[in-house]
Amino acid sequence: MELTQVRLLVDDFAACYRFYADVLGLEPQSGADRGPYEKFSPGTGSAGIALQDRAMMARVLGALGDRATGHRSLVVLRVDDLDAYCAEITGRGATLLHGPAPMTDRMRVAHLEDPEGNLVELQQWLRPRA
Repeated sequence: MELTQVRLLVDDFAACYRFYADVLGLEPQSGADRGPYEKFSPGTGSAGIALQDRAMMARVLGALGDRATGHRSLVVLRVDDLDAYCAEITGRGATLLHGPAPMTDRMRVAHLEDPEGNLVELQQWLRPRA
């Protein structure tokens, strides 16, 4: 079994596309900035993050809540230099909710939200598991 992607169901596809492409700097697969689907690649050897227009998926399934409420997902991305990456993305419009700060003795994290309220955690691993 192989994880190919985590797919987020979104209402404002264009805003989420800009966030993942322009703010976080992930590489879009096709450039479909108006949807209804796009996959982003964080790097070699990683599963992708995909956006799916929520209304389209509602039509496919025949039923789906009108709008997700509360934090329903958490996308986790590992970066080499958390401070530098946070400075870079805040310069492109991101607003950090928390951090950069220690999470454990092995990891530092920062948190932010995409335009739909999905949480994004940025991790910097300080040392591998013993």
